Amino acid sequence: MLGSNLVRLLLKKEHEVSVLLHPASNSKTLDGLTIRRYSGDILTPETLIAPFAENEAVIHAAASTSIWPSRSETVRRINIDGTRNMIEAALNHNIQRMIYIGSGSSVNAKGAPSDKYAFPAAKFGLDYIDSKFEALNLVLDAVKTKGLPALAILPTFMIGPYDSLPGSGKMILAMAQGKLKFYTTGGRNFIHVGDVAEAIVNSLEMGRIGQYYIAGNENLTYQEFFGKVAKIVSKPEPRIGIPDWLVKTIGLGGSFSGKVFGKQPLISYPMAQISCEKQFVSSDEAVMELNIPQTNIEVAIKECYSWFIENGYLKKQ
Repeated sequence: MLGSNLVRLLLKKEHEVSVLLHPASNSKTLDGLTIRRYSGDILTPETLIAPFAENEAVIHAAASTSIWPSRSETVRRINIDGTRNMIEAALNHNIQRMIYIGSGSSVNAKGAPSDKYAFPAAKFGLDYIDSKFEALNLVLDAVKTKGLPALAILPTFMIGPYDSLPGSGKMILAMAQGKLKFYTTGGRNFIHVGDVAEAIVNSLEMGRIGQYYIAGNENLTYQEFFGKVAKIVSKPEPRIGIPDWLVKTIGLGGSFSGKVFGKQPLISYPMAQISCEKQFVSSDEAVMELNIPQTNIEVAIKECYSWFIENGYLKKQ
């Protein structure tokens, strides 16, 4: 979703765009675009030689976002070793600027107490979040010790068009299909995916090397978010709040059954924990230094919903 929006914005701003596509990836949302395509894998350094040699700047947005199982060596290899390979390729080919795309979840608000953890969200025990934190630090360390000309953009929860998996739009799909009847006590920061794309494109010329920027917009509880979605998809909003202890009990059961039957549960214990927390952050620094737009999240929901209808994920209501 982010890549598809980003490529379109780069082309609109008259950049020459190349993309590195994994041989197994489905890239139909890039069909018809005037771009140069390379086939490769960030875990195979030799496939990075041509794209890095033939381009001036690199946006590293490749990652595994898998959250099941909670601990996954595959996720860690892709997100950590893959980033290490990207750093080395950037240094070897004198890339003028590298933009690392991380995760808002892997750092939380600046200055937030970390207690016994390296960063607040480490307590959830998800290799996706942990690996993005480690990869971010690889980039920042390479800036300090090797002169890597890089900075990082850390998006929060992105909503918008071209969500082909679908990923973040699953909640909108569930609401539109009348399947979502409950809400948890937590919340998070939401942002239009196009605003994140703007932040990334702007960071090619703006922002400070060695800095990370949280790209976010509206802090909303899940009840507030579902209320906005309900109005747009013309469905009743969830009225029943589930207490934290019940959500976490369901999550424990999901994790146990997932391990027993080898199948991803509807909700695991770490996801249950996250759903009970308000992961609110401020993006003031990124808005100021990268000139990030702050599009109303209702616009993002409408565009996501319309894209699902136009591409056959939903029937028009």
